[in-house]
Amino acid sequence: MRKNNDIFDRIMSRQCMAWFLPCYRRYKEMLLYGFFGCGTVLISVGTYALLTEVFSWDILMANAVSWLFATMFAFFTNRTWVFSSHATGIRAFFIQLGSFCFGRFLTLLIEEWMLYFFIGQLQFPNMIIKFIGQIVVILLNYLVSKLVVFRRKK
Repeated sequence: MRKNNDIFDRIMSRQCMAWFLPCYRRYKEMLLYGFFGCGTVLISVGTYALLTEVFSWDILMANAVSWLFATMFAFFTNRTWVFSSHATGIRAFFIQLGSFCFGRFLTLLIEEWMLYFFIGQLQFPNMIIKFIGQIVVILLNYLVSKLVVFRRKK
């Protein structure tokens, strides 16, 4: 049996989880991305709802602020658990952080456009469009993270 790397590996190696271990090993990255992706969506949607529904902020400003919180959470969880980044040193850390934020910024622009067009122009329901935007963003963010930010060096 392989050496346990993190808390999720230790949980999955328990006897009661033995039935799920082969699936976990095969799809660990996607399972953890889904798990932490749900956390990121909750942070994004929660702060957005608070700012737009409770404090009546502009939808684009509220979305940008919610993006800040969600992006920081996503960076640290993706770096630590999802993609298990082995990049070391302060320079490597900031290169990863910069490329991660740049990729997330590009998907923020897509989401901002969706909110502006569907809510601002077409008057679609606010929170429904935010949820749909999060689905689009999560898929694009996975591709950016997997193919660019946390790619494994050969």
